Amino acid sequence: MAKHVFLTGPPGVGKTTLIQKVTQALKSSGVPIDGFYTEEVREGGRRTGFDVVTLSGNRGPLSRVSPSSESSASRREYRVGQYVVDLVSFEQLVLPMLRNVNHGGDTEKRICVIDEIGKMELFSQAFIQAVRQTLAGSGTLVLGTIPIPKGKPLDLVEEIRSRKDVKVFNVSKENRNSILQDILAAVESCRK
Repeated sequence: MAKHVFLTGPPGVGKTTLIQKVTQALKSSGVPIDGFYTEEVREGGRRTGFDVVTLSGNRGPLSRVSPSSESSASRREYRVGQYVVDLVSFEQLVLPMLRNVNHGGDTEKRICVIDEIGKMELFSQAFIQAVRQTLAGSGTLVLGTIPIPKGKPLDLVEEIRSRKDVKVFNVSKENRNSILQDILAAVESCRK
């Protein structure tokens, strides 16, 4: 029996857009929901990084393009391709929310949106722990996104993908406009 719902698919296919639509639908029907999604930051038509946006309206940088000349070996840098990950900003925004969702005393299942559990986010050991705790808790349904397998497997991502209590939807250009109701139905059945 599934307890959590995850979306996977190639970058740019529409996972975050679907998460936002599901979130809106659940919020408007009064379901307790918290969490975060990742949003592109664009300047002059170019992607310059990603922000973390919490459902309560807070925003902070997750990563930014780093001019290669600036790479200072003196401080520990977390890099994914051309992006430098702002671990402090990410953890300050996301960890309190995850800890909070784990301590909800509601009889009703809460929903926690985690978009995304990807390379950038997985630099944070505290985040990995918090996600595992949230998945293991009984009072929280995780609605999240994970990347498609590419290159070296990411431990937590593969762990989630193979969990018996997780339903994974593969989002594609072909199904992204028709899959919303299926995702909502899966979330509803997980909440029972």
